[in-house]
This record gives sequence, structure tokens and C-alpha cells, in this order.
Amino acid sequence: MTITYVYGDNLYVNTTNRCDCACAFCLRTTGDRVGDSGSLWLEREPSKEEILADIRRRDLSQYRELVFCGYGEPTYRLEDILWVAEQVKGYSSIPIRMDTNGHSDLIHGRPTAHLFAGRFDILSISLNRSTAAAYQETCRSRYGEASFQAMLDFTRDAVQYVPKVIMTVVDTIPPDEIEACGKICRDLGAVYRVRTYSTQW
Repeated sequence: MTITYVYGDNLYVNTTNRCDCACAFCLRTTGDRVGDSGSLWLEREPSKEEILADIRRRDLSQYRELVFCGYGEPTYRLEDILWVAEQVKGYSSIPIRMDTNGHSDLIHGRPTAHLFAGRFDILSISLNRSTAAAYQETCRSRYGEASFQAMLDFTRDAVQYVPKVIMTVVDTIPPDEIEACGKICRDLGAVYRVRTYSTQW
């Protein structure tokens, strides 16, 4: 079972395969491995203790960031991940990042951005499209078009609590959409990043 894996200069943490979205560009549709990982499809979700033990066996000084991002939406495991991040902060100075769709408040039915304070240094949130209808067409969230506004609200909250908040789009969307998404990102006070689509990871 692959819990941690290396991609580029970062150590990634795979905690769940659950996700409320079925994004058109999702890596899960093109393969089951990233970097040096084995299959990222989990036989079961690892406990928080197993996650921490797998991180502890690594020399964190060798990596640029510790990133919670696997084949699922990590905030489904929010309480466990917050606990793991606290433990890591206790023995390492490695920056901790989460890659998320920003639907944590919908998943848990309450505001959650404040919980990242002091635990996470970076949040990378998938913006993807500039309107609720286009977002739902691309991301196909089980929460429907409401997921778009929830993601924006989560981002607006997150910039108050996390030192660096990034919003991303994939470069498969039209140029006018890339520009419109950039404006949304800047209005929310986040850093904008256009990702290059790839099926080779």
C-alpha cells in the first residue's frame, strides 16, 4: 500500500481515494502511479498512526515540501491529517502543503479553513473554471454547482490563516477562461498558477 511517494523534489502523502469530484483531467483516469509510487489505489485507508510512521521513515531534509495529495481529496481525512501535520511540525521544519479541491466545508458541513492555521504553510486549491456552470461541467462534483461558490468561500477564508494560498487551473481550458480565472484568484488574494496538462507523472 503506497502511503508516501516521491515526485520531483517533494514527498507526497496518499491518505484516501475518496473524492466528491470526477474531473475531466484527473490523473486517476490515465494511470495509477505518480513518480516513484506503487499503485495509489489504496486497499484501505491507513490510520493516522500509519501515515505518520510512513513519513517518519523518510529523511525529510531531502525534500522541498511535504504534500498531502494522492488519489483522492485529502480533506476527507481532515482531522487525521491535521494531527499528522502537528506531529511533523514537532520535529521538522519542512514546509507542509495540501493540494485540495476546496470543498472541505461542504464535506464536513462547517467552516474548516481556520483549522489549517499553524499546521499548513501552503494550500493549493483547484480553481479550474470561472463560472459555476463551467466548473461543474469540468469537475462534476456530487455537490453540483454549489461546489464552485463553496470553493471560493474556502479560499477567501484560507488566505487569512495560511501563509501561501495558490489557485490552479489546467491549461486545457480556453485562453479567455485562463484570464478570467486569474482575475478571480487575484480578487481572493491568492497566488495564480496555470498547470500544464500531462498524462505522464
